[in-house]
Amino acid sequence: MPSPDSIKSRLLAAFPNATVEVADLTGTHDHFQALVVTNAFEGKSRVEQHQMVYSALGELMKSEIHALALTTRTS
Repeated sequence: MPSPDSIKSRLLAAFPNATVEVADLTGTHDHFQALVVTNAFEGKSRVEQHQMVYSALGELMKSEIHALALTTRTS
């Protein structure tokens, strides 16, 4: 089961200079809230930004993460 720290680590590996905050919303390790702020999102639509985050999380998004309340921004 993913933890907020393991999700944050994956996101920081994909976006090294990002500010990343992750919280477990229910305590069940499958519903999370994340904030990702990075220049990598510059010029990207909100949908493209979210796709980049989903890609960074890989298989977790298809299996272990049931819900992700996601906020993305450029710095």
